[in-house]
Amino acid sequence: MDPQPKNANQRLQETIHRNRRGEKVGVYAVCSAHPSVITAAIRQAVEDESVLHVESTSSQVNQFGGYAGQTPSQFAEYIHSTAQRAGLPPERVLLGGDHLGPYPWREQPSAVAMDKACELVRGCVHAGYNKIHLDASMACADDDKSGPNEGTVAQRAAILCHAAESAFDKLPPGSPPLLYVIGTEVPAPGGESAAGTPPAVSSASHVHDTLELFRAAFAEQNVTAAWERVIGMVVQPGVEFGENVIFDYDRRKARSLSSALPEIPALVYEAHSTDYQQLTALAQMVEDHFAILKVGPWLTFAFREAVFALSAIEREWLAQRKGVRLSQVREALDAAMLRNRVYWRSYYQGNEDELHLARMYSYSDRCRYYWVDATVQQELAQLRTSLDASPPPLTLLSQYLPMQYEAIRSGCLRLNVEDMIQENIRAVLRVYAAACGLKKKN
Repeated sequence: MDPQPKNANQRLQETIHRNRRGEKVGVYAVCSAHPSVITAAIRQAVEDESVLHVESTSSQVNQFGGYAGQTPSQFAEYIHSTAQRAGLPPERVLLGGDHLGPYPWREQPSAVAMDKACELVRGCVHAGYNKIHLDASMACADDDKSGPNEGTVAQRAAILCHAAESAFDKLPPGSPPLLYVIGTEVPAPGGESAAGTPPAVSSASHVHDTLELFRAAFAEQNVTAAWERVIGMVVQPGVEFGENVIFDYDRRKARSLSSALPEIPALVYEAHSTDYQQLTALAQMVEDHFAILKVGPWLTFAFREAVFALSAIEREWLAQRKGVRLSQVREALDAAMLRNRVYWRSYYQGNEDELHLARMYSYSDRCRYYWVDATVQQELAQLRTSLDASPPPLTLLSQYLPMQYEAIRSGCLRLNVEDMIQENIRAVLRVYAAACGLKKKN
């Protein structure tokens, strides 16, 4: 009789244990709700025979809908149903909550924000999220502008953990236990906005002090059992990106941090804002025990690249044809960003020309918040309809999408708009898969 297959929770823990033993293996988490990104990630997981690890942030998905317009249960249903249609079994899907805490409600008093954060955590657990990043590092309305001290951060995180554990007790018997990620040196969701000098690497002493604060806070909230399921700690490895700058990983600066992991709990580091790092750097991070790599903006950046290239192909191919309406994706996207500046105005600076360039091409990829706009969606649909009905010649693909051109020429890719977009996203995912030791099975 065949043994019961390991679920995603068990496979994650096994990978962490292997990494702590010195094996060059890790996992990457896809932090996006974009349909094309999700589909690409599922296809990559199927090909690699790996776990699909998807996370939603507290701003992206919450009990009020978030900017993605989905509650945790709706997001979970979407991920599982999409994965099932693609042939990925449910035991290979791992849902995580990223930056779960008061961040979306930080303009309100801490008691109000924490009540809403606890409600969100409970909703995520009931929806089947297995991995919970407890993040109470941000300042609320009644905190000092510099933010709460580390003791307060730990105490609030423990309150969130208590809410999660209480919610878990109501799940059916045999449900996979919750896994937690903690930390106080947590990058802002979505990446930093400022350029300049690289971020300072967390100190080894900080790791020890933070663990002691969190251990005591967990005990105070009577969630000591959950402490044994803390699998990751968010620290700053010195990597970041901004509007037009990337700070690359320098393992020499992170050497003491890499060797500072405790024996108990047997956790690894979770690295945020790893987008745009080179394969060599990501592989070194995994080897240095930054074994959980988070990626998000780079994936929608790749989506945007492919869409803009296809838009250019459409103009070259169809502009001279009578009766053909060309899509206006770029124009619609910029118009949507100008109508509602909330998601980018604090990230981009400069004159009008510089702001226009940043809105379209920035590493921060703040335009990812606007693909759901109804007008933008209409223009995307027009682009797909036009090019799928009248496929462009390969010569234009060679000019604007050379990677897709080669894949089509070799018979590995169809000349189809969505497949060509997917290929651009999967090129990024393959970098992470390789860094984590997920080799394609031959």
